[in-house]
Amino acid sequence: MASETERKPEETTGGAQGMTRRKALLQLLGLGGAAAGTVVAAKWLSEHSFRPVPAQAENARRDHRTAAVSQLPAMTVVQNGEPRALVQKALENLGGIGRFVSRQDVVVIKPNIAWDRTPEQAANTNPDVVAEVVRQCWQAGAKRVIVTDVSCNEARRCFHRSGIQAAALAEHAEVILPDPELFREVELGGVVLKTWPVFTPFLEADKIFNLPVAKHHVLTGATLGMKNWYGILGGERSRLHQQIHQSLADLASFMLPTLTMIDCYRILLRNGPTGGNVEDVALKKTIVAGTDPVALDAYVAKAYWNLDHAQLPYLEMAAARGLGTVEFEKLLVKVSQLG
Repeated sequence: MASETERKPEETTGGAQGMTRRKALLQLLGLGGAAAGTVVAAKWLSEHSFRPVPAQAENARRDHRTAAVSQLPAMTVVQNGEPRALVQKALENLGGIGRFVSRQDVVVIKPNIAWDRTPEQAANTNPDVVAEVVRQCWQAGAKRVIVTDVSCNEARRCFHRSGIQAAALAEHAEVILPDPELFREVELGGVVLKTWPVFTPFLEADKIFNLPVAKHHVLTGATLGMKNWYGILGGERSRLHQQIHQSLADLASFMLPTLTMIDCYRILLRNGPTGGNVEDVALKKTIVAGTDPVALDAYVAKAYWNLDHAQLPYLEMAAARGLGTVEFEKLLVKVSQLG
């Protein structure tokens, strides 16, 4: 029997009521785990992200955000279901796919397809989550639906072994593997990230859905929605780790998604981001989705790894830029239990 709860923000700005609501939200996912330490080099990336032909680069901040609707939740948590049902309910709770996709839109879906891993290893986004989002976009009348990522391991193996290529093709999506000829130099306008090669599909979309998987990361403690934007870039991405939090805030300021949907069906609790051992994976059967990418990252990081926003500087940097709030408990949240 499905059940639903709508959790409204408190009138107060803090205090006992606010904390009670925060704890209630966190208990949904089961607070646990230890925060991983953050290790970054002290060297700035400004000079390293510079390219020799900056005059040819386009200044191209991509803002695909959906207008807020006061009666609709900014975040939804859907639990105890299979991936397709979780996606369906999450979209319903947020106002339906028609709120996010219009007829003739070119939609780019950005899962995590970084690693040569199976779905059971939880290093990539669940393929059924991707497939259902593709199907929903077609139902809304999209002109094109593209699934792509810039993998860390060899791309063909990642797209195949993750199951995402087959799942997306089964729903008639275009699956585009990274091609060196399909990158353009773009002025990212960041504090650290200046000019950098960006994969072309992300520059030409009308709408972008960010579909990360929730997992541990050795540098930041967790990799969620904002970290998933690393997969729009070419070049020597390992450099970004030298100022990882500032790099994440820069990317979040550049690429503003239509919707973020964090796959928590299986989560990689330890030894991320690559994983490999299924003993590090927990089956949670959950989707957390919404229009505030800062709040979503803050919520999932706290609930699964006990990481506060103060331990994740990129969240506070992004919030300071007006990209969202770290105080997820103050948002209108809709909770659904499918089981």
